[in-house]
Amino acid sequence: MSKVIDDLHYSAEHEWIKVLESGEVSVGITDHAQDSLSDIVYVELPEVDTVYQKGEAMAIVESVKAASDIFAPLAGKVTMVNEALEETPELLNESPYELGWLFHMEPEDLEAGKAEMMDAAAYREFVAASE
Repeated sequence: MSKVIDDLHYSAEHEWIKVLESGEVSVGITDHAQDSLSDIVYVELPEVDTVYQKGEAMAIVESVKAASDIFAPLAGKVTMVNEALEETPELLNESPYELGWLFHMEPEDLEAGKAEMMDAAAYREFVAASE
């Protein structure tokens, strides 16, 4: 079973968000997603200050298997990207919840966005049903 962190929120596209003290969210891909992709070799991150609508493609993760779009789990503006991924994209495989975060966003409506996402228990069930 893939690692699932209890205090995060999850999308059906296997992205996670962590609410930061600033009110922004950190966004990444789940352990299940990185495991499915296998060895990640390239990450194309979104531009800082770009505004995205929920569900809009905003980044690309390429592995030895395939290229996958990363979709905005919430509507909002990108405030920071994880530049370490440009040199070491394998951080997504090694540390998907800690060092391998993709970007930070300033959400338009955090509470509404979280309400549309899965908590850890629901995400565990979602992944188990797809295996």
